[in-house]
Amino acid sequence: MQSDHLQDDQLQIDTPEQIALELPLAGIGSRFLGLVIDTLIQFVLYIIGIFALAFVGRFGGAVGISRYLRWIPVNWAPAIAILFVFCVYWGYFAFFEIIWKGQTPGKRLAKIRVIKESGRPINAYEAIARNLLRAIDGLPGMYGVGIVCMMLNNQNRRLGDYVAGTVVVHDKRTEEVKPDWNTVTEPAATNPQLSLIASEELVLIETYLHRRVGDISPADPRHRTIPLSSGELTYAKQTVSLSSRTRVLLLHY
Repeated sequence: MQSDHLQDDQLQIDTPEQIALELPLAGIGSRFLGLVIDTLIQFVLYIIGIFALAFVGRFGGAVGISRYLRWIPVNWAPAIAILFVFCVYWGYFAFFEIIWKGQTPGKRLAKIRVIKESGRPINAYEAIARNLLRAIDGLPGMYGVGIVCMMLNNQNRRLGDYVAGTVVVHDKRTEEVKPDWNTVTEPAATNPQLSLIASEELVLIETYLHRRVGDISPADPRHRTIPLSSGELTYAKQTVSLSSRTRVLLLHY
């Protein structure tokens, strides 16, 4: 990818093939919906963890689990609890964004995805970096800092997105991403019969004319063997003036 810019809440990315892809940016509402779903899943994980610890503490000896945990000192219990909370709070987002290429269960249901500013999928570094800043984005509560930061920029990015160089967009299927072919408005052909020619036929005509006119210089002796009438020259000028979309088709022809 070469460059990107914004246009009406759209992230427009110019590819090396000079094809601009437009991706709709995810707003605060979509991101908040995904966060609510992820928070509910995290809450369920907390409940499961509490019940698991309570079960081990009360029935561990009866079911024979305690003998596998004898090597763990009792005073390590608070540290293990803090580690569990850390893994669920921060590791949950980083883990799913790594294996699902920028999505968590909440983001998937909200149909949004985290990508790099260049439009490429994020890697483990970006996923971990942007989620470590959740502690600051979440201050003083309900993601107050993150929401204010998102309101102050056009890309709806929080601090974690700035650190990792990421942006959140609406997830769209490949066939739904419509490229902007960077076409230039050109005057219509003066000959009304040209409108009846299909684009595939125009490509063939352009190829033929380039071989017949463009590839042979006037100094070449062969040039005198293929004289063109004034009508053919006028038709050639009209036909060679094709849109950039047709030239893209010709490159792949």
